[in-house]
Amino acid sequence: MENNSFSQVLSVAERQLAVNKTIYPEGPDFLRTRADLLAAFENRVKEAGGEIFRPADAAAAQALLASQHAEAKVICSAAPEIPGSRDMHAVKNSGPAGVDVAVIRARLGVAENGMVWLTEEDLVVNAPGVLPPHLVILLSPQAIVGNMYDAYLRIHLEDTAYGCFVMGPSATADIEAVLVHGAQGARSLRVYLLA
Repeated sequence: MENNSFSQVLSVAERQLAVNKTIYPEGPDFLRTRADLLAAFENRVKEAGGEIFRPADAAAAQALLASQHAEAKVICSAAPEIPGSRDMHAVKNSGPAGVDVAVIRARLGVAENGMVWLTEEDLVVNAPGVLPPHLVILLSPQAIVGNMYDAYLRIHLEDTAYGCFVMGPSATADIEAVLVHGAQGARSLRVYLLA
């Protein structure tokens, strides 16, 4: 062992860590059925101003998107199941200006608050996740977890440079206590439960 002050301090600290190790109690596991998680997730999304849809398959989801956003000139999709009118990689090179609808597949949803987890890999480029007027999120019902504790056990922050939880459309009630959607971001958020 080296005989310098840094090595001595490190040695003492290592011995103290081993002696004073804190044992934390296990957190309770509040098991919920899949139906309970789905119902809770749907309720939280609706409470946050979003909408839930259950298309039967990708073709039904594409038809639903077309009917809900018939006026959209530019639909940009990062989800392989639903092609958009503009490639997400083109948005990466030119910016999100003019994108009316962004379609993104989320990795997971959280039942207790209606949030979805999106990473840089899901978005391809970060801006379409927050700037277009309308967001459509594809989410597998099996990817819904009970609470934020469960969510943080499933996400791996070290695997991505960027990730965010998104809940409902943008909203503010600061001015005159009137709720306004789309003040700083998307005016609508629709979740398509699609495996």
